[in-house]
Order: sequence, then C-alpha cells, then structure tokens
Amino acid sequence: MSSGIGRMINKGSMEAGTSSPTIRVEIYNQTYNIRSDGDTEYIIQLAEFVDSRMREISSGTLTVDSLKVAILAALHIADELHRLKNMHEQADSQLAARSAECAEMLDKLLKVRTTVESEQGGAGKLSLG
Repeated sequence: MSSGIGRMINKGSMEAGTSSPTIRVEIYNQTYNIRSDGDTEYIIQLAEFVDSRMREISSGTLTVDSLKVAILAALHIADELHRLKNMHEQADSQLAARSAECAEMLDKLLKVRTTVESEQGGAGKLSLG
C-alpha cells in the first residue's frame, strides 16, 4: 500500500521480529493488528472511518453477514473516491485552462508594452547636430 497505511494486516496475533510497530484497531467488532511505519493516529482514524461506514451500511440493510457489509462499504467508499477524483480532475483542467488564458493575456500585454516602449524610445530622442 503506497500511502504508508501498512505492509500487512493480520487478524489476531502478530509474528515476532517485525520492524514496523503494531497498531491494534477494531473494525465492526473484530480486532486487527496492523503493522505500519505510517502515522499511528492516521491509521486509527482510517479504521474508525471504515468501522463507521460498515455500521452505517449494516443499519440500512437486512444482512448480518460481515463480509457482505464490508463489500458494500468498500463499494460506497470506492464510489466516493472516484467521484472526488473526477471532481479533482475537472478542477485541474479548469485551472489549467484559466492559467493558459492568463499566460496568453500576459504575453499580449508584454508585447504591447515592448512595442510602446520602443516607439517612445525612437520618437522621444533628441539630438543636436
């Protein structure tokens, strides 16, 4: 997992001799020990988020199967992730378009300024001869 969430998640006990610290979390009435070199508080927050989503899903469905609840919660979280990614991509493209417009306007302004300065420079010089 690329964000430092953890190298391995084990339910139950951990093997001895691991270099990463172990974080104990509870998700949907199950305890998990997570080995991670990431931020402990962040991992606890993630576990709490998953737990709350699973509880939210289970309260709205008739199923008591924790695997089905976990899959439904994962689908809801994946949907939210993809919607946010799409919004982020749209915002990025709008920002890129506005940035290009600003750069174009700045280029035009600089060209006008250079033209005005060169015209003033040539017409404004006096010489005695």
